[in-house]
Amino acid sequence: AVLGLPGTLVQLSICAGLQLVLAAPFLANFPLEYIIGAFNLGRVFLYEWTVNFRFLPEDIFVSRWFHLALLVGHIITLCYCGRYWWQYFSVYKKLATVGVPHCEQLLVLPLFMCNFIGVMFARSLHYQFYVWYYHTLHYLVWTTGYPVKHRLLLLGVIEMCWNTFPSTMASSGALHVSHFVILVGLLAQVSKSCDMTIFTSNVKDVKTKEEKTE
Repeated sequence: AVLGLPGTLVQLSICAGLQLVLAAPFLANFPLEYIIGAFNLGRVFLYEWTVNFRFLPEDIFVSRWFHLALLVGHIITLCYCGRYWWQYFSVYKKLATVGVPHCEQLLVLPLFMCNFIGVMFARSLHYQFYVWYYHTLHYLVWTTGYPVKHRLLLLGVIEMCWNTFPSTMASSGALHVSHFVILVGLLAQVSKSCDMTIFTSNVKDVKTKEEKTE
């Protein structure tokens, strides 16, 4: 929506090219082993290190059906949010063209939400994986419409869950509840914002009205 198809293909080519350059030494010496190891979607994580699914029995945790259920849930959630994100990207492209300040927020939020949903549906979160999204949590929580005290509570509970070692049924459950509450708040705000004039009207017309008001 922002770069168009040609621009998107160029950016994807840059990302893929960089990965090939970094992987070149391994691909040259052990190509099959490297590819199998890099894309081994069937590998099983160790139950003892899980932060997010301690409340599940180990046999369910390692079950392939459980992993498939997480994958399906992940895809469905991304598809549901995608319609809103596309509107954000489309409006960002128009606003950036006419020089509206701070419109980068329309680009950042979908990217942060996408990453957040990935963490929500991860098969297993180990302690080092906190770095995947901790730096985006404050932005995401403050995007919701919750009162400040509830936002701080959510951040505090998530921090407590990640600092509980070993994880417990309570800490894992609290982490999922916190994630779910944040996602619900984000969806409420995103859907509401997509009904705003800036998303439903011609961007140049909206800017002209704003200038006349000023």
